[in-house]
Amino acid sequence: MAMLHTVNKSPFERDALETCLRLAAKGSSVLFIEDGVYGAMKGTSFSTTLSNAMKDKTFYVLGPDLKARGVDASRLIDGIKVVDYAGFVDLTVKHEKVSAWV
Repeated sequence: MAMLHTVNKSPFERDALETCLRLAAKGSSVLFIEDGVYGAMKGTSFSTTLSNAMKDKTFYVLGPDLKARGVDASRLIDGIKVVDYAGFVDLTVKHEKVSAWV
């Protein structure tokens, strides 16, 4: 069952990302929104964990939330896809369920 997980909290403040990664099934997708976008950045303590998780999960980040926080897409871990609001809607339609990690 394909599931979309949204993470809206910074992994440096909450453990939502860690819990999401631990519980998300193989083939799931994860979308970073709001302050969750900080978890998608290169060179952080979560970079290796995310790179390993990318072997069986797909990762996205909401572009407008990156922009609102002054984060350039070039700072993202390689392989994380940037989507706009229409892409967010497409992801919710594509997946059978959506789980919000707050």
